[in-house]
Amino acid sequence: MNGIRTLLVAAITCLACIGAQAQWQWIDKDGRKVFSDRAPPSDVPARNIVKQPGGVVRGPDTLANAPARAVSAPGEAGAASAPPLEAPKLSTVDKDLADKKKLADAAAAAKARAEEERVAKAKIEDCNRARSNKALMESGVRVSQTNAQGERVILDDAARLAEIKRTQIVMDANCK
Repeated sequence: MNGIRTLLVAAITCLACIGAQAQWQWIDKDGRKVFSDRAPPSDVPARNIVKQPGGVVRGPDTLANAPARAVSAPGEAGAASAPPLEAPKLSTVDKDLADKKKLADAAAAAKARAEEERVAKAKIEDCNRARSNKALMESGVRVSQTNAQGERVILDDAARLAEIKRTQIVMDANCK
């Protein structure tokens, strides 16, 4: 009794496997690969059929590079050759995604250029301020500053030299 059950389970499993072999694969008009147990619609050209029942398989390399093989009728000596198959085209979703990526890259590049221009303008302004400040400090005119208590203090020669050195550091960094 167990032998009959085992044989019956094995036979059902084999029948199920035969059904799995009857698979169709084709590339639809949008370039997507479609899997089905039914034949593709009539509007799908034969060159877009990747796999059909009966063991005929065309891989991606044969789909793009090899010529399509025409089915020969019984009694014909050979098969007629067809033009080479074309690779599937990108779907519109992929094109939209590529377009969005290009726009995002362009926007990022424009933003980076704007930031570089802003930094360059700030350096030019700092350079001009430092030059005028250095010229003022070297002119010998009395210069006053406000200290931490809010009192007005006139710079002596040591403070004037310290301010000139600080201004020179700013000029070295920004005036190139």
